[in-house]
Amino acid sequence: MSPHSSPRSWKRALAAAAASALVLAPVGCTADGGGRQDSRAQQQTSAPAQGQQDTGYADLVEQVEPSVVTVRTGSGLGSGVVLRDNVVVTNQHVVKNQRQVTLVYADGTQSGGRVLATDEVTDLAVLRTERGNLPVPEYRTQLPRQGERALAIGSPLGFQNSVTAGIISGLHREIPGSAGQTQSLVDLIQTDASISPGNSGGALLDAQGRVIGINEAYIPPSAGAVSLGFAIPSATVLDVADELLKDGTATHAYLGVSLGRITPAIRDQLGLQTQQGALVLGVDDGGPATEAGLRRGDVIVRFDDQQIANVEDVLSALRRAEPGQQHQLTFVRNGQRQQTNVTIGSREG
Repeated sequence: MSPHSSPRSWKRALAAAAASALVLAPVGCTADGGGRQDSRAQQQTSAPAQGQQDTGYADLVEQVEPSVVTVRTGSGLGSGVVLRDNVVVTNQHVVKNQRQVTLVYADGTQSGGRVLATDEVTDLAVLRTERGNLPVPEYRTQLPRQGERALAIGSPLGFQNSVTAGIISGLHREIPGSAGQTQSLVDLIQTDASISPGNSGGALLDAQGRVIGINEAYIPPSAGAVSLGFAIPSATVLDVADELLKDGTATHAYLGVSLGRITPAIRDQLGLQTQQGALVLGVDDGGPATEAGLRRGDVIVRFDDQQIANVEDVLSALRRAEPGQQHQLTFVRNGQRQQTNVTIGSREG
């Protein structure tokens, strides 16, 4: 911040930074009643070929639909996506404390499913199906770009394998007010493809039919929202699911900060001297970042030897970090670059 900026200016600027990364309060998607591939080519999204315009996304949906299931529990229903030929991934809040569920497939058949493990931090669960040889969709681990086409497949209000279409509305979204309930509602993909109760755990697809996320939450019209839905990115889904299948639990690196992106307006308001980085919007009391001396308004620009250009870079670095490890953070405060050592904490789901 510029030394001439007033405390009120700080508050206005930081509030604007938070608004650029956060959205309104969430509503979960529950309702009563893979192979990975990483390449630059995955970032390319093209419009459907002219000869396909009459059928829209029909061929794509027909291909992916058998990989999306309906998850029925004793108290409600949700959706799930095939992860392995006999394993389905869904949201933890869909299965809750259930150990056994019923899975309904696109062909109308059903089978039992056993909940193998859950993770409350990321709101993910893995289920073993009694039916094998299920088709595994392609998972895209690179984040989509804002403006790409998106399709959501799930069972909203029990309407099995319903499809809605839209675009990727935003990235790195966090739903404020949710931290006391779950840590899963952070770093989400935002889409305007309609998501309703029952879509939880279903697939968010790109225009090539690759799974880019697992549908997580939406904000209802009663809150003044129009088509605000959110999904957990596939990279997070695959990492956590692998841990759950291997160890029965997932351990998460914890820094204890909330971060926002730096826009030209935020940079001007705060008088920031750096063009890139992750803006610290807040620090958790007693968390690793607080112990390391980070403050609101700092801009993280390096994590060890990795340059930090945005929020995603910090999250990526944390995914590779192990709890208990010490790492060097470089940050900018009042125009001056400073360094501190932080010991990464842990959080188990």
